[in-house]
Amino acid sequence: MDIATILIIFQIIILIFAVIIHEVSHGVIALALGDPTAKLAGRLTLNPIPHIDIYGSIIVPLVLGISSSGAFMFGYAKPVPFNPYLLRDQKWAPALVALAGPGSNLLLALGLGALYRIAGLFMTIPQEVAQLFFIAVLINIVLAVFNSIPIPPLDGSKIIAPLLPYNIIRSKAYAVLEEQGMFIVLIFALFGFRLISPLIFGLTNVILG
Repeated sequence: MDIATILIIFQIIILIFAVIIHEVSHGVIALALGDPTAKLAGRLTLNPIPHIDIYGSIIVPLVLGISSSGAFMFGYAKPVPFNPYLLRDQKWAPALVALAGPGSNLLLALGLGALYRIAGLFMTIPQEVAQLFFIAVLINIVLAVFNSIPIPPLDGSKIIAPLLPYNIIRSKAYAVLEEQGMFIVLIFALFGFRLISPLIFGLTNVILG
């Protein structure tokens, strides 16, 4: 097995772990705010089996990884079930639940960065290990930044929803945007990713020092 294949497999493993943490975080915060739906569905677990989406967690990352020679990889897990009507705060709680996903990936990236920096104080980190840290931090930053884009159904659209006028949220145009949002997200991922790539790589380099 060559090094390129090993790196792609490593990226898929990190990606699966990162998206599971992302989804579980949604459920944990929802539970804390009054919605037990994810817990009752058995989704508040780090066991990957209930979370893996064959298409989004395996096929898409594998195709992207191979086609880009490991340069770009993205994926997703099965969304954690969520009932906003069970939340104690109907206005702000859904935004907090949405924020938990990207926030968890940012915290993971910061934790990995702290581990890398601390290890660097006591030893010279081999280049191969440094590359693995870079990949792990980068994947989490990609998930944090990309999911924060305010396009439905991404988390960013739910994070900013309480700040939007009620008539916009309830408008037909917004309903159409929500229905067609995944198509827009796909177009952005294919053609607009370069717009956020400087932020992604900038944050990754800052975290790792």
